[in-house]
Amino acid sequence: MTRTFIDFHVLQTVPPSNLNRDDTGSPKSAVYGGVRRARVSSQAWKRAARKAFETELDRGELGVRTRRIVELLADEITSLREDLREQAIDLATETFKAVGIVTKAAKKGEPGEAGYLVFLSRSQLRALAEAAIAAADAGDVAKALKDANVKDLADRDHSVDIALFGRMVADEANLNVDAAAQVAHAISVHAAETEFDYFTAVDDVVAAADESGAGMIGTVEFNSATLYRYATVDVDRLHDNLGDATATQRAVEAFARAFVRSMPTGKQNTFANRTLPEAVVVFVRDSQPINLVGAFEQPVRETERHGRVKGACEAFRDEAKEVERAFGETPVAAWVTRVGSDTASLDDLGANVAFDELVTALGRTVADRLGGQA
Repeated sequence: MTRTFIDFHVLQTVPPSNLNRDDTGSPKSAVYGGVRRARVSSQAWKRAARKAFETELDRGELGVRTRRIVELLADEITSLREDLREQAIDLATETFKAVGIVTKAAKKGEPGEAGYLVFLSRSQLRALAEAAIAAADAGDVAKALKDANVKDLADRDHSVDIALFGRMVADEANLNVDAAAQVAHAISVHAAETEFDYFTAVDDVVAAADESGAGMIGTVEFNSATLYRYATVDVDRLHDNLGDATATQRAVEAFARAFVRSMPTGKQNTFANRTLPEAVVVFVRDSQPINLVGAFEQPVRETERHGRVKGACEAFRDEAKEVERAFGETPVAAWVTRVGSDTASLDDLGANVAFDELVTALGRTVADRLGGQA
């Protein structure tokens, strides 16, 4: 059986920023290659990509992740049948009970909540609402929901974001969805130190009265870094999750745009740090995904003539070529989108194209490799 994996490699320089904070407000970090690196968690970038899907895909192709599932389903029931507004909460509660997801209200009379975040597609919500309405019309709600086998309704017609990022349902393991995408923690290709910005805020009224003194003082932690970002998509698993070749192609194209162009929003108003990557390299493989972070195990250092981007690109090219030589891992297809002369070494790895061309070519390759599968 032919397998298809798509590896996304991104080099992106971010100025002073605090994209992803720990519990103390400090930028997250990690030790790699014996030195401390700037780090942005995979969860942070997956969240940013999911938000970016809203501009790439129709609302009906996306899901909702919330603990307030009873309220969500009750609203869907009411939107379909206004006359069931008084019963909607009870119908939603009974429906999730039949699905196998436990809900509990914090206070009597309030909608119940799940004990964890539940990920449901818009199509699944609509199907569950229709089943609840049919059960209400039948009279014996519990029996009608059981006969309708509503558990199956919650396990079909997965949204693109569920198919890509997966779903875990603690109460009902049969509803779990294995993720088709994996996203690595982004790390800087060099050693990075946390710095502190001491700031003061002026009290406008005090200042107008010519009185001295700051209205507020404080510090904000930040760093700046050239990040190596990596993600991979198992196209075959994605196709299994979505059940449709055209939907799979659209999902891959949407993921490519969302992952490459998105950015976590931590402290964005403070630092205005949003950038686009210096380089994007995409490999299509038929054996396994390959994270090439080993290129940066030895920290990249700037020179008198060049910053870190040039060295990072050359180190990445060399690592990719060595992996290909040593393990015979020649990509099925490869493309490069890059900015400036410092990234020129990456042309050794694939066709140099504009990003929109890359996404289009990637989509065609996915369609070809899926072959006429439904």
